[in-house]
Amino acid sequence: MEVKKAIESRRSIRKYKKKEIPGTVMEDLLDAARKAPSSSNKQAWKIIVVTDEEMRRRLVSVSGNQSFVGDCSAYLVGVSEPKVGYSPVDITIALDHLSLRAVELGLGTCWIGDCEPMRVKEIIGVPVDHDVPVCMTLGYPSTVPAARKRKDASVLFRKDLWGRKWE
Repeated sequence: MEVKKAIESRRSIRKYKKKEIPGTVMEDLLDAARKAPSSSNKQAWKIIVVTDEEMRRRLVSVSGNQSFVGDCSAYLVGVSEPKVGYSPVDITIALDHLSLRAVELGLGTCWIGDCEPMRVKEIIGVPVDHDVPVCMTLGYPSTVPAARKRKDASVLFRKDLWGRKWE
């Protein structure tokens, strides 16, 4: 699949099949994250892959009570290292690479914006001085929603100056 097709096909998946992700597939996905660009190539981040069902169930309440967090195959917790300036951006880029590779492999993801980082850290044992800027669900979609409408480019982009629309 071409990158453009993966971008166009990616959806926020909130309904998952009860299906384990094979080890080779998970390693392929993690390798996509590992190969993402990072500031000064520091790769100052970690991804905690939570596959344990009881752990995922505990993470539901600290993830906006979104039940699909407990139903996914894996809950990915992006952890940024302390005092490394671009680490939160880098882990987000890494997970974005993973999410596009997931589409190509027939899996789906959903970014979890409504989470309580401190409580997530407590549940999975992340050191206090590290941050959890982003989490994501991962698994095999049981339902793929239709594409949502996007704003026109002229609304989102500017050319050279704030007041000059992209045309």
